[in-house]
Amino acid sequence: MNPPAVAPATRRIEQARAQENFPVALRVLPRRRRRDLLALYRYARHVDDLGDEPLAPGVDRLAALDEVETELRALYAGRPVTDRVVRALAPTVAECRLPLEPLLRLVEANRVDQHVRRYATFAQLVDYCTLSANPVGELVLHVFGQAGTARLALSDRICTALQLVEHLQDVAEDHRRGRVYLPAEDLDRFGVTEADLAGPTADRRLRELIGFEAERARAWLEAGAPLVADLHGWARLAVGGYLAGGRATLDALADADHDPLRVTVRPRGRRVFGRWLSAMVRSAG
Repeated sequence: MNPPAVAPATRRIEQARAQENFPVALRVLPRRRRRDLLALYRYARHVDDLGDEPLAPGVDRLAALDEVETELRALYAGRPVTDRVVRALAPTVAECRLPLEPLLRLVEANRVDQHVRRYATFAQLVDYCTLSANPVGELVLHVFGQAGTARLALSDRICTALQLVEHLQDVAEDHRRGRVYLPAEDLDRFGVTEADLAGPTADRRLRELIGFEAERARAWLEAGAPLVADLHGWARLAVGGYLAGGRATLDALADADHDPLRVTVRPRGRRVFGRWLSAMVRSAG
């Protein structure tokens, strides 16, 4: 099976995201490691597109996600694979001994997205991140051969934080798609309604809510930051890049006065590089 057709505009967005989300620091990695990480990124992007983006007429999202799982299981069983995105994972799966389970969790996250569009509590949102975000960090550590129980726990903190930050960046876009990742308990606490998410700008209450969620995400990010110093070689550089991207995005959100409705919140490359350099210096110390 080849990936279901996605609208041309969506393909252009996907290509832009590939440049935007692949940290500057990772572009200096050896070719093989870049190949492995890009294969993982494209797989995650492919699964997310099946869950979110416009598909060709008649394509059933859940059936397409089921087919990805079938193809993954075929890959691990040594059977022929027709999905080109899954097939591209084969060298990385073999060389890095990637576990199957994190790849399946990414599929399950997109199944969940088809029927869960609101989260009552922050704890429920964190549980969702164990499917949608944490598997990526686990797979990255396996690529570098540095996965371990303590490291995976720290990686989960970073990945959950990065997912929370992405939700804050995309509040307006998610709302247009019928999804709200701001916990209902926090909306109530700050007196924000879902209608407030559809405006051209965020009012004071919504900005205060976004600021609260941003600081909570930053706390999770910093709780996982010791992972960088515990890694060595290219893994330290790569994970430091992800950490830097999260910190820089939170800085950009603060610069926007915590209003992701008025502006598109994206950190500049110079800021990401500065944050990455700072993370490398701290980890070396």
